[in-house]
Amino acid sequence: VQLQASGGGWVQAGGSLTLSCAVSGPTFSSSAVGWFHQIPGKFREVVAGISWSGDNTYYADSAKGRFVISRDNVKNTVDLQMNSLKPEDTGVYFCAARSTLGPNYVYTEWGDYRSWGQGTQVTSPA
Repeated sequence: VQLQASGGGWVQAGGSLTLSCAVSGPTFSSSAVGWFHQIPGKFREVVAGISWSGDNTYYADSAKGRFVISRDNVKNTVDLQMNSLKPEDTGVYFCAARSTLGPNYVYTEWGDYRSWGQGTQVTSPA
C-alpha cells in the first residue's frame, strides 16, 4: 500500500485539526492503520491505531479523550481528529499501515508497521 498524509497546519492551542491519510493499494481494506507523532531527536510514537474492521481502536494516553481515529473503507482514508490541541502535540505526524489476517488487530509499535506515508507538520503554539 501507499499512504499520503495531509491536513497538517498551524492552530492555536485549544483548537482542532483533522489529519487525513489516503491509502492506495489492494490490501487497504485488510490493513490496520496507525498515526504516529515525531519531534526532532525523538522516536516516532504511536498516537492512535485502528483495525481494518474499524471496530478496534487504540489511543496513547496523551491522545485519550482528545483525539479520534476513524476510517472509511470505501474512500480508503483514515482520519485523525485532533481536539483541544496542546503545544506538546506539535510535531510531524505520520500514518502507517500493515496487512493483518484478523479484522480486529490493532498495532501500537512503529516496528509493527510495514508501509509509511510522508509526514504532515502540526504546529500548536501556546
